[in-house]
Amino acid sequence: MLVYPSGVDVSSSALRFLSARLRQHRRAIGSRWRRLNPGRQALLALAHLRMGHTYAQLAAGFGIGTTTAYRYATEAVELLAGLAPTLADAIRVASTKAFVILDGTLLPIDRIAADRPFYSGKHKKHGMNLQVLTDPFGRLLWASPALPGAVHDVREHGIVDALAAADITCWADKAYRGSGGNVRTPYWGRWETLSAGQKAVNRSHAKIRALVEQAMATLKAWRLLRRLRCSTTRITSLVQAVLVLHLASSE
Repeated sequence: MLVYPSGVDVSSSALRFLSARLRQHRRAIGSRWRRLNPGRQALLALAHLRMGHTYAQLAAGFGIGTTTAYRYATEAVELLAGLAPTLADAIRVASTKAFVILDGTLLPIDRIAADRPFYSGKHKKHGMNLQVLTDPFGRLLWASPALPGAVHDVREHGIVDALAAADITCWADKAYRGSGGNVRTPYWGRWETLSAGQKAVNRSHAKIRALVEQAMATLKAWRLLRRLRCSTTRITSLVQAVLVLHLASSE
């Protein structure tokens, strides 16, 4: 395999953050000498998440075995995922905001037609559903565990009840109609059948919700999430790792 210099468009603060966590982790477990120091292992993990490089490509680039590359990347991802904010953490932060925005997205996965639980009828493709909460400026606060594409029930994660209990106003699209609680959705119906007042409300609602696209773009900027080819059991950890890196870089 040919090897050439390349770049990873991630801030140096994310590299320093992950390097420090890996260094602490190695001290805690009493890890012996390794082929890569914490800084190089952090760079490998960032290249995997941001660029979507395979383990074989990472192994060639860092001069290690494919198995070692897998082990290093997995260790870093699990370490980051353990630092991800819980829904309760997000609710505490959200309680200081004027409102939050709730939306969902589908992370495409590599599956065949027989894998019906992962097929999303809305998107016409296989994937895992993800719910995200953002602040009024579209900055990510929390990402839910990933569910099979055929499942689209916000109540699976207890988001609506948590928001209602904290009396936090939440803006969402028509897909969340009937969720109840403090979730505000646009008026339902064909545009020509809505009154002038309802149209004005829907336009205002759309402007507020448009900010959530910034959060989705933040997630999809990590190329590994654009087409996942790993086990579906690992997807939640990958998303949580990306969320932690994003929050660390934003501080």
